[in-house]
Amino acid sequence: MEIWGALLMAERENLYFDRIETPIGKLVIVGDAQGAMRVLSFDDDDRDWRAACERRLPGAALTARRDPFGHVSMLKAYFKGDMEALGRIPVVFSGTPFQNKVWKALRKIPIGTTTSYGALAKKIGEPKAVRAVGLANGSNPIGVVVPCHRVIGSDGSLTGYGGGLPRKKWLLDHEARHCAPQFRLEASA
Repeated sequence: MEIWGALLMAERENLYFDRIETPIGKLVIVGDAQGAMRVLSFDDDDRDWRAACERRLPGAALTARRDPFGHVSMLKAYFKGDMEALGRIPVVFSGTPFQNKVWKALRKIPIGTTTSYGALAKKIGEPKAVRAVGLANGSNPIGVVVPCHRVIGSDGSLTGYGGGLPRKKWLLDHEARHCAPQFRLEASA
């Protein structure tokens, strides 16, 4: 039994977390030992982000660490107007193959632009999977850095956002302010 316990401990993933105050509220950053961000969540309720970590990364050990791997610094830079900072944060996805495909596509949405769920479904080669794309978008564990806030309704309306529509609007306005010349809405066709 001691050997089995030792094997379980050896396989347990170590994750590090920190918090950052932002103009849209407190965020919790969770990164792995290799420096990749695994979770970014609004810290409205400590139980929510911890439960999300447990669901996505069962059995992982969470340890508080100040600015793990510079993620806090990169997020501060983004909120101060450095729109390229988010792209410098490495991420690792832990979803289904379809979710991972959607989340990778989200990361490719250019700063200062938006797209619709339909357009995103077409981009990933799944034009009939609009609802599934919406569900994957809604379960994105690395909000802001994996910019699910850049996905809007095909009519240009703001649609659901895990952090709330006021935060989504703030993020889009923030990016538009810093990328005004290239801001555009993609047609959903």
